[in-house]
Amino acid sequence: MNRTQITKVLIFLAALVPLGRLAWKAFHDGLGANPIEVITHSTGDWTLILILTTLSITPLRKLTRQYWLIGVRRTIGLFAFFYGVLHFTTYIWLDKFFDWHEIIKDVAKRPFITIGFSAFVLLIPLAITSTAGWIRRMGGKNWQRLHKLIYVTAVLGVIHYIWLVKADKHKPLQYAFVLGVLLLYRVGTWALEMRKKTAPPSARRRPVEATEA
Repeated sequence: MNRTQITKVLIFLAALVPLGRLAWKAFHDGLGANPIEVITHSTGDWTLILILTTLSITPLRKLTRQYWLIGVRRTIGLFAFFYGVLHFTTYIWLDKFFDWHEIIKDVAKRPFITIGFSAFVLLIPLAITSTAGWIRRMGGKNWQRLHKLIYVTAVLGVIHYIWLVKADKHKPLQYAFVLGVLLLYRVGTWALEMRKKTAPPSARRRPVEATEA
C-alpha cells in the first residue's frame, strides 16, 4: 500500500475511536445521569471537528507541499457526515422518539435547532456527490462550486453550537476561532488569485535578471 492508502486506513480506525468510546461507556454505565445529552454533544463535537479538519486539508497541502493529503480529504469528510447522521439520529430517536410533530415545531421555533438542521441538510448533497463518478458527471467546476457549501455548513454548525450553549461558551468559541482562521486564509487566497487575474500582462511576467556585459 502507498502512503495515501495507509493514511486512509489509519484515519478510518481513528475516526471510529470516539464511537467506540461512547459504546464502551454505554455498556459500562459511564454516560452519567443524562446519557442522551452526552451522546448528542459528543457526536456534535466530532462532526464539527471533522468538518474543520476537512477544511484545513487544502491550506495544509499548500503550505507543507504534502500533496498526498488531498487523497484523504474525502475519507475525513464522509466521517464528518457519519457523525452528523449519528448526531441527528440521537435527536430524532433518543430525544424525540420520532415525534415528527414535536420535531417540526422544534425546528421552526428554536433557532439553534433550525441552524443545526440546515447544516445537516447541506451535508447530504456533499456526501452523495463525494465519489469520482459524481465529479465526472457534474464536471470539475460545478462539483467544486457545490462543495464550497462545506464552508456554509461549518459556519452554521459553529453558530448552532454557540446558540446551544447557555453558560460556558469556551469550546464553541474555540471552534469559531479555528473556522475564522480557515475562512481568512480562503479569502486571502481568493483575493490573491483575483489580483493576479486583473493584473496587466506586463506585471504577470517574471522580471528578467540583468546579465553582465
